Amino acid sequence: MIVFGIESSCDETAAAVVKDQKDVLSSVVSSQIDTHKQFGGVVPEVASRLHVENISTVIDQAITDSGLAWDDIDLISVTQGPGLIGCLHVGVQAAKTLSLLTGKPLVGVNHLAGHIYANKLDTDLKFPLLALLVSGGNSELIYMKDETSFEILGETQDDAIGEAYDKVARVLDLGYPGGPKIDRLAKQGQPIYKLPRPKAPGEYNFSFSGLKSGVLQFVKRMERENKEWKVEDLAASFQETALEEIFTKVRKAIENHPDLKQMIVGGGVSANSRLREKVAELAKRYPNMEFNVPPMSCCTDNAAMIAIAGEIAWSHGRRADQTLCADSSLDLDF
Repeated sequence: MIVFGIESSCDETAAAVVKDQKDVLSSVVSSQIDTHKQFGGVVPEVASRLHVENISTVIDQAITDSGLAWDDIDLISVTQGPGLIGCLHVGVQAAKTLSLLTGKPLVGVNHLAGHIYANKLDTDLKFPLLALLVSGGNSELIYMKDETSFEILGETQDDAIGEAYDKVARVLDLGYPGGPKIDRLAKQGQPIYKLPRPKAPGEYNFSFSGLKSGVLQFVKRMERENKEWKVEDLAASFQETALEEIFTKVRKAIENHPDLKQMIVGGGVSANSRLREKVAELAKRYPNMEFNVPPMSCCTDNAAMIAIAGEIAWSHGRRADQTLCADSSLDLDF
């Protein structure tokens, strides 16, 4: 099956053509990072307008790069949600228009499911599995007994981890996006500063807001007491504390679910080098399980993962028509 995917949930306008859930024939992503840098974060209204400006060009480029014609496409898949509502509308309207013009069937999919299925680009999913979603808008730990079953074991109670990275980067005057900048700085420092780890209710839930506040309070205290500190060491301390908040719960979930065959990671923060190291450490600790982080090209938002999610949704009976609407708080389920 050859699927044309469209993604516009936040600040990337993306389109891709994927064959049989594995072969990426084309993948085009138009990033808005340079525009949003000046604001210190994504401005929804600006993002929506840029999607409108870019969507046709990105779609044309994706079909051209694939070497195919529209007659060769079997299905059009689009991110229905969750995400910024204005941004989602642009992608959904584009997909509905394409479906109407080409006569190709249409399916709407969940953006988070796309991040999970992105792992299929370099491994086969083995169930039951544990999926860790870490991004600017979501931090979730999910148990999957099969490819359409999503049991949320835990989730953030406040900020998502990617959001915490961006807010801490703002405190440290590093600019946007904060994740890559903190990751690079942390490699040059040591996690020598003690920062708070808030306790979230529930066995597997996360919390990052107190940690973010702890970084701000640390900086203010050092300034007030006229003490020297290294931004590299503070970046390393924040990163280690934030990731340990996640991996403490991950280890607990693995211990409490002995039937697990695999753990996979998805979302923009899965590009973080220290997170990848910690996944490798888990692989050594649990040799009877498989562990996978998707290719760097598919960690951040892209349309290849939406195409894969579309084929899976279609194969399980999901259908859409011209009444399809964007849903900014779409639940992760089938």
